[in-house]
Amino acid sequence: MTKTVAIVTGASQGIGRATAMRLAQDFSALVLVARNRTKLEETASAVREGGSEALVIDRDLAEPTAAATVVEQTLSAFGRIDALLNIAGAVPGLDVFQMTDEQWDVGLELKLHGARRLTVQAWDALRMSKGTVVFTSGNAAMTPKAAAAAVGAINACIEALAKAFAERGIVDDVQVNCVSPGAIMTDRRTAMLERAAAAKEINIAEAKQSFLKQAGIARFGTAEEIADLMAFAVSPAAHWMTGTVLRMDGGEIRSV
Repeated sequence: MTKTVAIVTGASQGIGRATAMRLAQDFSALVLVARNRTKLEETASAVREGGSEALVIDRDLAEPTAAATVVEQTLSAFGRIDALLNIAGAVPGLDVFQMTDEQWDVGLELKLHGARRLTVQAWDALRMSKGTVVFTSGNAAMTPKAAAAAVGAINACIEALAKAFAERGIVDDVQVNCVSPGAIMTDRRTAMLERAAAAKEINIAEAKQSFLKQAGIARFGTAEEIADLMAFAVSPAAHWMTGTVLRMDGGEIRSV
């Protein structure tokens, strides 16, 4: 049976980790990429328990040479790439008048340029396998706010970048889409709510309810729910879908 191989970035925690664990059901081998090797090894153990091989690559994709290293090691180990899921990258949520050039660069280097470079480096292998690429954006691309300007701007860039790759993918037989999660309860979300609670002098439960009311949603989503959507996006059932932004946000975005 032909081995199938998926690269998952940001696989050490949150949506990336949940996606890797979910894809262990569908792929023969997973390449797990992030900066924290200890956490990656924990993900790798879960992936192997799920029935898939796992290769751990602890590299910072903000480094320009990291993408080539990831692709080289993947092809050396497994000889092919069938799916690339660009999940890594947290953008500083700072006010448009407070954010420095350096902070903008940090946000761009990992989430935008890291994903762009890795997709470019993996493209030839993806063409050979008629593979799939998934980018990850977020609701802020649709509703940018001054208080977190870079989050909206960079997520909007990612959706545009995915569209550009998708156009080339029609010619090269590579499927490209973008997943846009809403408010997902991860460690990062918890930290954000704790900061909000402290600033407003309320408890964490009150901060959660305040956010849900403001967002107009009934509950927070889970990383596992987004992982299921990621799995669909790289499955044969979705293969005619390309150039699409798949939004799962509990109804937060109300525009058509």
